[in-house]
Amino acid sequence: MNNHRLLTGLLVATLWSGGVRALGQTSRVMSIEDLFEIAETNSVQLRPSFSAEEEARREVNVARDGRLPDINATLSLSYIGDGFTTKRNFSDYQKAPIPHFGNGLAVNVTQPVYTGGAITNSIELAELKSTAARYATELQRDNIRFQLTGFYLDIYKYGNLRRVVESNIAQARKVLAEMKARYEQGTALQNDITRYELLVSNLELQLVKINNTLDILNHNLTVTAGLPEGTTVIPDSTILARSLPTEGEGWWQQEAAANAPALKLARSGVDISRKAESLVRSEQLPKIGLQAGWTIDGPILVEVPPINRNLSYWFVGVGVSYNLSSLYKTDRSLAKSRAATRHASEQLEATGENVSLGVRADYVRYMEAYEELKTQIKSVELAEKNYKTTSTRYSSDMALITDMLDAANSKLDAEQQLVNARINIIYYYYKLLFTSGKI
Repeated sequence: MNNHRLLTGLLVATLWSGGVRALGQTSRVMSIEDLFEIAETNSVQLRPSFSAEEEARREVNVARDGRLPDINATLSLSYIGDGFTTKRNFSDYQKAPIPHFGNGLAVNVTQPVYTGGAITNSIELAELKSTAARYATELQRDNIRFQLTGFYLDIYKYGNLRRVVESNIAQARKVLAEMKARYEQGTALQNDITRYELLVSNLELQLVKINNTLDILNHNLTVTAGLPEGTTVIPDSTILARSLPTEGEGWWQQEAAANAPALKLARSGVDISRKAESLVRSEQLPKIGLQAGWTIDGPILVEVPPINRNLSYWFVGVGVSYNLSSLYKTDRSLAKSRAATRHASEQLEATGENVSLGVRADYVRYMEAYEELKTQIKSVELAEKNYKTTSTRYSSDMALITDMLDAANSKLDAEQQLVNARINIIYYYYKLLFTSGKI
């Protein structure tokens, strides 16, 4: 009895402290879709993906700048010392005065005309990387949404379990009060009361654990979604009343093949590798560009004695360049690029297989959840009927306390399993949405 009072006191203190803490909290009834929308703008875990996507978009603009002309301008000011002349055998030294102030100005413009596809491939490669960054964001978004779904449904499940346990505690206390009354009349044993008090204590301890679990789940949910600190999320009570689609596995497989972010990302990896391969090939082709320039230099040092004047000239023309080392260097780079493309293709195939297997497993579990629900509904009906019958028989001294305990435990377990079965349908539906890229 003393242990029971101690446990009850601890329970009251725990619930009281939780109640005091809850005074500073804000409760909000939210649907899963509401959480998705909030996480889209507030989730800290999504921000790096958005930043990477922005960086990839700007990389496209940088690549497009390769089509613009290159303009180089140089300006030089210098001090020129006097020179000297000698014969070829370095005899007959004579000083050669030179104007000391030197200046130079040059402007050169080069407009690429043909680069063997290097510029075009660089732009397309940057665009493919930008697309891959977007797919990576989608994949991270789906991961966060599914994570939020797990927290949300667990909160719903444990909230229902809490109500089941509270109902069983109230019912057990009612039975316990009847036992004590019968004990006073001499028709019940003290041992029966003690054993039922132990049942109540275990239920109260289970309630404490459920409350702690709910606190952890709510904290994880609010932090992941980016909700204000102190927010208590209350799941939408209509979630179990939704009419969920039951399309066949083939439909889900088609949706996954078209929408799964993991597959999109793998396909973009193949495209990127192939484009990188084309970029390597462009190194084996000549580069052609239009050139124009203007130069002014002084003094004119090519004359003896030097002429203290500026010499200016301009030019326009066509420049052709070819990297001769590409003849023996590019083959190795090309072989490496081809290996990378082959690896990306194999990775795409493996990803497609994993997605297909995931859809298959999730679909089977989804259908299984419906069958489990039917079974658990029937189990609860039988457990409640058994509990009522046993309770009536116990009141008539036709059943033992062990029968009452077994019936109570069976009823509690059946009710908990029913809650889990209902939540499992929702969970595996969203799991299918996640695997197929439609969450």
